[in-house]
Amino acid sequence: MLLTLTTTHRPATDLGYLLHKNPANLHQVELAFGSAQMFYPEANDERCTFAMLLDVDPVGLVRGRGKDGEGLLTQYVNDRPYALSSFLSVAISRGLGTALGGRSKHRPELVDTPIPLEARLTPLPCRGGEEVLRRLFEPLGYGVEVETSLLDERFPEWGPGAYASVTLTQTCRLADLLSHIYVLVPVLDNQKHYWVGDEEVEKLLRHGEGWLAAHPEKEFIVRRYLKHRGSLTRDALAQLADDDPDPDAAQEAHAAEEEQGEAPLSLNQQRLQAVTAALRDSGARSVADLGCGEGRLLQVLMKEKQFQRIVGMDVSIRSLEIAARRLKLERIPEHQRERLSLMHGSLSYRDRRLAGFDAAVAVEVVEHLDPPRLGAFERALFQYARPPTVIITTPNVEYNTLFEGLPAGKLRHSDHRFEWTRAEFETWARAIAARNGYSVAFQPIGPVDDTLGAPTQMGIFSQCA
Repeated sequence: MLLTLTTTHRPATDLGYLLHKNPANLHQVELAFGSAQMFYPEANDERCTFAMLLDVDPVGLVRGRGKDGEGLLTQYVNDRPYALSSFLSVAISRGLGTALGGRSKHRPELVDTPIPLEARLTPLPCRGGEEVLRRLFEPLGYGVEVETSLLDERFPEWGPGAYASVTLTQTCRLADLLSHIYVLVPVLDNQKHYWVGDEEVEKLLRHGEGWLAAHPEKEFIVRRYLKHRGSLTRDALAQLADDDPDPDAAQEAHAAEEEQGEAPLSLNQQRLQAVTAALRDSGARSVADLGCGEGRLLQVLMKEKQFQRIVGMDVSIRSLEIAARRLKLERIPEHQRERLSLMHGSLSYRDRRLAGFDAAVAVEVVEHLDPPRLGAFERALFQYARPPTVIITTPNVEYNTLFEGLPAGKLRHSDHRFEWTRAEFETWARAIAARNGYSVAFQPIGPVDDTLGAPTQMGIFSQCA
């Protein structure tokens, strides 16, 4: 059973500081069920790979249990010594506990630095198949490659399709990657090798902090992780609900705060006009407004006869309700009503409903996403939905100094996770275009300062022929 972690961060051997394991040495940790060997198959400035090899003692696992007979035989003849499971979580906690906790004595600045990472897990149980695997990891922003395998042809219940070699890729913090593996591998296995009690709820909440509450498969993860124990599952979900952010409240606060900061420039109206003009020029007849909020852009698009199919999607139910009232959906003529629909959804997740549109727009949306989720946003929009035209607008942080009443160094809204300079936005956009077969052009929105540029920047992506 093998876990490998690879980075191309420069210098790549920084991985040793994050893992607290010297690449020049062989490391071993003894475990109740066997041992874990840790070593580096490759380690240089360009590429560094760490490997954790688990050796499980099947006899030691069941020694002293039960009586002779078929029940005891099944305890010896099973997949525990051959497939990753909660044993891996224990090995990570024991062997890589400092990295899992997000600590580095010698290079503390690395802990919070997203770096390109590739994790390979083999063989990994997939109780429920590849679909379940993707439902767990793709919402967290990972690229997922799956190669199904058969452990042993003598045991059909062990495959095919029940196990896989899985490769996860993302630019993220190492501690986040380890936390995701720690929690989700036992979920995929759907059985733990030890008793689950109240302490497991605390472990789940600790290692799921910052991501589990917002995961679309939250209940599924909690139920499987806690071995379907109803009282523990309810307790964990109740605590996660207390930590779950209210997207409706955030949406309302965002609208009020951002409008107040930009009111003197009437930026919102200028954005809507610029985006609508770009959509007209693209020739699009069907448009998806991703993160549509209260429907201001939808209202403008409905006035344009060119757009025959318009969909607004948002994570906030309350915003969608406000949009429906703004657009008077219950009162407009039927032929107009057929052009427009609203749907609840998130930009971070693959959604079949977004396939087939001529264009998709995300107006002042990406800055609200946590940076680790930008990869999931890219895959959902540019790899799966793949509209011929994509339009993205986002604030230009350089312009912020010209806003009256905005303190130096403060972002335009408290819910913004970041705001990009023009160079940063263009670098990000060009990389996405190159990876996914698009070209991209940039356009300023609002009054242009000779030094600082415009307050809003827009990227127009066009699919290459």
